[in-house]
Amino acid sequence: MDIPAAPDYRLAFQLAPVGLILSRERRIVDCNERVCEIFGATPEQLVGQSFRMLYPSADEYERIGARMAPILNAHGVYADNRVMRRVGGARQGEAFWCHVTGRAIDRAAPHAAGIWTFEDLSAERPVTAALTAREREVAAQLMQGLTSKEIGRALGISHRTVEIYRARLMRKYRASTAAELVQKLMSGR
Repeated sequence: MDIPAAPDYRLAFQLAPVGLILSRERRIVDCNERVCEIFGATPEQLVGQSFRMLYPSADEYERIGARMAPILNAHGVYADNRVMRRVGGARQGEAFWCHVTGRAIDRAAPHAAGIWTFEDLSAERPVTAALTAREREVAAQLMQGLTSKEIGRALGISHRTVEIYRARLMRKYRASTAAELVQKLMSGR
């Protein structure tokens, strides 16, 4: 493929090595080829749709949206690792870890319009246990090195509730310590 002499921003958008989505009110306005590869979908399946279709549950879509709004409002940027869901292809419905970063165009209206990147982490961190929506959220926070109190504040639940979910995760991953759990979550084993 010949690289054009003058900047062709549409080509750069389409061929970027990370998934890119332009959004309005949490709906997909445009997406690049990498997003389609990651989620196993065509642009026609994604454009015009709610981000909800990319989440394992409606609950996670709502909670993450509510959690990110004040952060986008304050900082203009939000990033996390979360479990997402493939839309189509041979792996349709598969849950996978994804690094998501977003920028609000207008911090005062964080969901009005945004630019989002998606990086598939499944090669390094496969999802190996069937987890509930809340377990996935707690697992994502644990991998960031947060304490139970910090996770509780971030998720709007008590630290004791976080400890219950951490204990469930430890059973599911057969981990005897919190450090071992984080290591298993990070490696996907």
